[in-house]
Amino acid sequence: MSFIVLSVLQLFRGQIDVLETLFNFDSSSILTKITELQSSIAALSIQDGPIASAHVILLAAGVVIFLGVAGEAFFKKTGIPDVAFLMILGVIIGPVFGLIQPEAVIQVVPYFAALALIIIMFDGGLNLDIKHVIRTAHFSVTLAILGFILSVAIITFAAHFALGWLWLESILLGSIVGGSSSAIVFGLVRNIKISEETKSMLSFESALTDILATIIAFILFEAVLVGHFDLQTLEETLGRAVVVGLVLGFGVGIPWMYVSTKLGNAQHAYMLTLGVLFVLFFLANSFGESGALTALVFGLMIGNKRHLSKILRFKLPKIEMDDPTHNQLTFLVRSFFFVFVGLMASFGQVEYLIFGVLITIVIYFGRMFVGKITLTKKFSLLDKAVTNAMIPRGLAAAVLATYPITMGISNAEAYPQLVFFIILSSVIITTIGLGKSKKIPPPESVEGGFVKPTEGDSDEGIFTDDHIDKSVGGGFVKPTEDSQK
Repeated sequence: MSFIVLSVLQLFRGQIDVLETLFNFDSSSILTKITELQSSIAALSIQDGPIASAHVILLAAGVVIFLGVAGEAFFKKTGIPDVAFLMILGVIIGPVFGLIQPEAVIQVVPYFAALALIIIMFDGGLNLDIKHVIRTAHFSVTLAILGFILSVAIITFAAHFALGWLWLESILLGSIVGGSSSAIVFGLVRNIKISEETKSMLSFESALTDILATIIAFILFEAVLVGHFDLQTLEETLGRAVVVGLVLGFGVGIPWMYVSTKLGNAQHAYMLTLGVLFVLFFLANSFGESGALTALVFGLMIGNKRHLSKILRFKLPKIEMDDPTHNQLTFLVRSFFFVFVGLMASFGQVEYLIFGVLITIVIYFGRMFVGKITLTKKFSLLDKAVTNAMIPRGLAAAVLATYPITMGISNAEAYPQLVFFIILSSVIITTIGLGKSKKIPPPESVEGGFVKPTEGDSDEGIFTDDHIDKSVGGGFVKPTEDSQK
């Protein structure tokens, strides 16, 4: 018995020693451990240049893919976008552990940005229903133009008076982050149980603002360098870009839509389509268009070939050209792009963080104002809530933010920092907004959230309880076997 008592006393003594160690714990040891971890990773990477060795980069790529798949599954379950996770991973790989230095990122920006732009815009066109686009085009254009102008105005005044920038530099910053990101919106609307019309409206709006931001920003780059802005040049450039995008998109998209039906499931049918897309991107840039509109219209033609074949009166074979390779490629490009955005982050100045967060909050309230004056009573409460929350910035903003550095524009280093904080803040606000809208049940679960008035219904009677399906638990689509494809 005494042996047992002695053992228990010894055990208590050991626990007391542990507690004494905890109470005497030096908080600085946490920083020491983090520094040691950084040193270990740096030693593992053995990097002599701005980028780590190949095996470490492949390890990072594997982590990106795992996190991308996990984030997508998490998003389908909860409605929380995976974009923030991928951006934070980029911050960890780049600014925190230094596996990839900013100068290496800047070098590959033009190539990776071009690939991401055309693949994501092409994917957006493939997933748009042309009938719904036509029905809601006036809403999309109104939201895009009013929202873009208001965002640019808010950011311009804030940058001029809060940061002390010149007017042209402030307008340039506003143009870069003036519109929502199609790369994020296209992915979000697929997993929310809103009407197909609203999905098309938001997707088309984000595509338009990406195109507006790209065209206007490149005009302003030159204006900042020469020191003055010419409104006539803006009008001519916008007009040329729209004409080139539509002519190339329709002119090549319609014939290739017919060719693709003949190819059926040929072994390299998708790769041929991808090759045509790359050639179109080259031609669009040669004729003064960024390639975004061309890729969108080309994708719209290919994605709606079944409907357009009836109008153009040619027989559509039973075998479709659709290739799962496209979904995998889009997933890879999208995942790596947002990690890429995190790599460009810099935390040198706290005022940029404060500016980015506050300006995004103001943009959100501006979005609510634009939505209120644009959306009619034809839209359900769920449609309006999702539309108001849809302010994420992403692809176009991140790409354009790097150009001032390569062009030698004043305050060039500030653009990527400010844009990163605005992107991250806008994604978080969008996530919160969609989380709140999840509590709103969609009316008429069969037709979605776009309220279709029946005969005798007035605008005032649209939002009665009769239109709401109480059995539907929230506005987000639960993944099915079809949605996983």
